[in-house]
Amino acid sequence: MPARAYWQGQIRLALVSIPVELYPATKSGATIQFKQIHEPSGKPIHYEKVVNDIGPVDTDEIVKGYQVAKGDYVLLDQEEIDAVKLESKKTLELTRFVDAGEINVLYYERPYFVVPADDLAEEAFIVLREALKRTGKVGLGQLALRGREYIVSLRPCGRGLILETLRYADEVNKAQAYFSDIGDAKPDAELLDLAEALIEKKSGPFDPKQFHDHYVEALHRLIERKRKSRAKKIIEDEDDTPPKSGGNVADLMAALKKSMETGETRSRTRKAPAKTTRKAPAKKTTTRKAPARKHG
Repeated sequence: MPARAYWQGQIRLALVSIPVELYPATKSGATIQFKQIHEPSGKPIHYEKVVNDIGPVDTDEIVKGYQVAKGDYVLLDQEEIDAVKLESKKTLELTRFVDAGEINVLYYERPYFVVPADDLAEEAFIVLREALKRTGKVGLGQLALRGREYIVSLRPCGRGLILETLRYADEVNKAQAYFSDIGDAKPDAELLDLAEALIEKKSGPFDPKQFHDHYVEALHRLIERKRKSRAKKIIEDEDDTPPKSGGNVADLMAALKKSMETGETRSRTRKAPAKTTRKAPAKKTTTRKAPARKHG
């Protein structure tokens, strides 16, 4: 467990308070960051704060502004902004409980592990965890973290709990605006059966280790080759031709059938080598005996 918690406080359920600690459940991936470099000198590029028709300015002359109209700003200094920041509350009060599947995935933002702060808090923590499991509910509340107030959800996760910050309603786009032009036609029954069979064939447990960030891996290889060769340019020539999209139901039917057949062919191919290996020696023995009869 990390030495320092992201947040320490208590979860309150009516008159029960449970001291807990929050730890980030995710971390930044192995992303590669580039800096802009002045090629002739090999030195990094820096940026200056400039004003149109004035030029570079000192940082102590810079304030924040909110644009209310084109060219019209309400100016605020940092003290005024800090004065309205919310203090990080030390209590998360669970004010509502909803079914676990009721919250749309679009609202979830960032997860945190929740653990009891000490041995004395463990009993109440376990009671809350098991009650959420048995009811299939998710607890909701609001929590101020680092100056901003979040909606948060609380759900069981193994022996602990997961707290997830949620987006507010005005932060989520309405799906209807994007999906309204999609027709209401019923799918062809045979096509649907084939699609379901293909999904079933490729179904299995979720293992995130099966997936890799191929772009980042390729960048690492490129950087390493460039470091060793000091060449001016190294261009990856990937022969990946994008698949052609089918234009009608017949194309889709053929593609789905071929997908199913490909899976079956691969399955038979995996079994074939064992049979071929057992028969191969007998054929080779017959071939070697034939020249002997001719010499005789």
